[in-house]
Amino acid sequence: MKNYLNTLTLALALGTALGLSACNDALNLNPLDQISDAALWEDPALINAYLNDIYLGMRHGLYEVQLGSLVDETHFIHGYGTNEVVQSITSASAAGVWSNGRTNTPIDAYRWGPVYSRIRQVNILLQNIDDSGIEDEDLRNNVKGEAHFLRAYFYHNLLRAYGGVPIITEVYALDDDLLVGRNTFEETVDFIVAEAQTAADLLPMQPRNLGRATEGAALALKARVLLYAASDLYSENPANELVGYPGGDRTARWRAAKNAALDVMNMGLYQLYNRQGDPVENYTQLFLENGDHEEIIMSRFFLEERGDGYNPGLHNGPNGYRNWAGNTPIQQLVDDYEMADGTEFDWGNPEHAADPYENRDPRFYASILYDGAYFRPRPPEGAEIEPQGIIQTFEEVTLPDGSKRPGLDTRDGPIEDWNGGYSGYYLRKFIDPSINHSTSEKQIVPWRFFRYAEVLLNYAEASIGLGEEGDAREAINQIRRRAGMPDINDTGQALLERYRNERRIELVFEEHRYWDVRRWKIGSEVYEDAQGIQILAEATNYQDRSTYSNYQYDPIFIQDRGWQDRAYFVPIPNDEIQRNSNLVQNPDY
Repeated sequence: MKNYLNTLTLALALGTALGLSACNDALNLNPLDQISDAALWEDPALINAYLNDIYLGMRHGLYEVQLGSLVDETHFIHGYGTNEVVQSITSASAAGVWSNGRTNTPIDAYRWGPVYSRIRQVNILLQNIDDSGIEDEDLRNNVKGEAHFLRAYFYHNLLRAYGGVPIITEVYALDDDLLVGRNTFEETVDFIVAEAQTAADLLPMQPRNLGRATEGAALALKARVLLYAASDLYSENPANELVGYPGGDRTARWRAAKNAALDVMNMGLYQLYNRQGDPVENYTQLFLENGDHEEIIMSRFFLEERGDGYNPGLHNGPNGYRNWAGNTPIQQLVDDYEMADGTEFDWGNPEHAADPYENRDPRFYASILYDGAYFRPRPPEGAEIEPQGIIQTFEEVTLPDGSKRPGLDTRDGPIEDWNGGYSGYYLRKFIDPSINHSTSEKQIVPWRFFRYAEVLLNYAEASIGLGEEGDAREAINQIRRRAGMPDINDTGQALLERYRNERRIELVFEEHRYWDVRRWKIGSEVYEDAQGIQILAEATNYQDRSTYSNYQYDPIFIQDRGWQDRAYFVPIPNDEIQRNSNLVQNPDY
């Protein structure tokens, strides 16, 4: 009996890509919704399409629910299982968004079952590629390199979520022993690093097509994993080798992480994006340019013609523009943006409290929509009320006749009074203001998996771990200079804290903070109740922002949050534990 890739969606996609139709007599010899193994591995085009499907398992960070809403970046106003995570009340049988399988989240990039399904696809490819119909050795090596990269990437997501996991590199049949236990954390790290290096050795410096893995992407992945391996969480778990190192030389781990970041830096291919004269516009365009540029190491591209664009504007934009609010920045994040002179923002400073959005880090203006920020022209019904395209998140403004009116972009606003955020802020980063964000008009710009700024930050963190503070400051200052911020000269613990805040700001909403909070073991510090802002003002003309005055800003509570130390790791789903007696659950679940 023939074996078949029994995946209807993939089969149809492959048929469409190759111009196949049911009228072709050759296809009538086999089921029309299946492709035989023999046909797949004999045809380079089919192999390429199969590999393309595996890439989709990487997902991306711009779904309706973003990872930032599971940590102290944003509040997801619609719930969808995020509340259970930020309140630290998940369990192995009820893990909130981690277990609900919604397609509009990035979580399938980390969930046990979906990730192992992708790993199995890679294993099938690697088992067949050497005897396949790809005769060109360079192309065959390129495909193998991409497969090793993808396997390393999938395992690094499992590592971040669960710690040590079963390392599976063969294709199991139904009659094989499937009761595989977890490898240790160290073994899992070593496997990922070796896979990434294998990929780097096989891959070219430039991608064979946009969006594919390269040597630089493989080395950047290696550097990220080695940095994680040296971090506090995994170096302070001596009693459980599944979730950390029981001992060993942490200094050597820091050195390996620094050297791995340096390998990317020394390639000479990448540098910080600095094409715009204004730092706000520069940071904005870094994420909106539809193509690769000097900072990008690997991106996920979207094609309008196949309908797979995403819509962060619709999902996260203000309700006064008929958008859905979604992932709304919280006050704790806003307060962590420095003043333009490099000093900390302080509500206890009367000047800061009187005008909290004045003279802040330029990245604040490129990342956050706040009350009084210009966004874009409003839809017709909104333009009649507020014609200037300026965000209104004030709770109320008092007019000369004593009447009070809410902002258009609040939950009491007259355009949509249900999709408004609670925090007083909306997402600006990633959103193209030239797009009429709606269900029918999507953005077609890439998601950045790896960029050079992360490599510099990884290098800086490893340097701090080694006590090589001069190297750390220089890497951090490169990023700050690009952002229009002054150099730092901190040392010791102050340098570490400054670095961590710099990473928080530079990589905001890019799916790093959730993991950084955990590997730094600062969950109990940052999972405090989320805050927003209440704003009251006066105005002589509701439609003319220049007449607004006498602002009063007060941080307010918006969401219960809490922390339990078991949340440093995601629980392995109960059904997986019940199916496999050799699996050991994560601590305290």
